[in-house]
Amino acid sequence: MNKIAVIGLGLIGGSLALELKKISWATIYGIDNNAEHLQKALDLDIIYEKATLSIVKEVDVVIIAVPVNSIPELTIQVLDLINENTLVFDVGSTKNEVCKAVKNHPKRKNFVAVHPISGTEFSGPEAAIYDLFTNKVNIICEQKLSSKEMISRVVSLFEDIKMRNVFMDSAEQHDKHIAYVSHLSHISAFMLGKTVLEIEPDEKRIFDMAGSGFKSTVRLAKSNPETWTPIFLQNKENIIKSLNEYINNLKTFKSLIEKESNEEVYEIMHNTNRIKNILDGIIK
Repeated sequence: MNKIAVIGLGLIGGSLALELKKISWATIYGIDNNAEHLQKALDLDIIYEKATLSIVKEVDVVIIAVPVNSIPELTIQVLDLINENTLVFDVGSTKNEVCKAVKNHPKRKNFVAVHPISGTEFSGPEAAIYDLFTNKVNIICEQKLSSKEMISRVVSLFEDIKMRNVFMDSAEQHDKHIAYVSHLSHISAFMLGKTVLEIEPDEKRIFDMAGSGFKSTVRLAKSNPETWTPIFLQNKENIIKSLNEYINNLKTFKSLIEKESNEEVYEIMHNTNRIKNILDGIIK
C-alpha cells in the first residue's frame, strides 16, 4: 500500500487511518465534506494530506467511512473512478443496500463489503483513537463477488490491525443479525435516556443519583444521531422485528411484576444470565 484514501474522517475512518499509519508507510489522504473535520484530521495527524474524490484515481486502497445512507451512491462513484488494481471497501453498519447498489458494476470485484464491529459513543475526528479495533471482529460479506486478490488484501489489512475476520455469504443475513446485537442496543439506550429525561425533569437529581449501571446502560445514547438515524431507517425491517420482540418481552416482564410473580420474574432473569457465558466466549 503506497497510497490510501479515507473518505469520512469520523470515529471509524479516523481510527482506521491511525492504525494504517502504524502498519504501513503509505501516504494517507483524507476526504470529507465537512471542511472543519478535514482540517481537524490534518491538525491531529490522522491523515497526511487533504484531498478531493478525484484522488481515488491514484490510490491503492479506498476506505469509505461515511453515514450508511451515503455509502451506496458514493461507492458507485468511487468504482467509476478507480484503476483495475484498487481495493475499495466500506465500513458501514448495514450491508444490504450497498451490496445491491454495486451488484452489477463492472468493477464489483474490486469492492469488499466489510463491517469492523467496534466503536465508542463519540464522533468526529477528535474521537479517533489507536487500538480501537484490537481483538474485535470484522465481518466480510459476499466474498464470492469480490476477487480473491481483494479478499486476501482485506483479510491481511484487518489481521494487521489485530482483528478477527468472519465471513457471511449474505448481506441480508448480516443486516438481520446486526439489528439484534447492535442496532437494538443503541435504540434501547436512546429510549432509556429519553424516558429518564421525561419522568425526571431535575437534571441535577439525575446526575447525583445515576449509578454505574445506569451510566453504562445509556452510554450509547451519547452516540451521534447523524450516524444512527440512517442506520435505523436503512435497516428498518429487521429493526422493527427486533423491536417487536423486545417490546413483547418488556410487556411480559411488566405483567409479571404487576402480578408479583416472584418465581417467574426470578426465572426470566436467571435464564438470561447465560448471556454472560456467550459474551465470555463460553458457547455450548
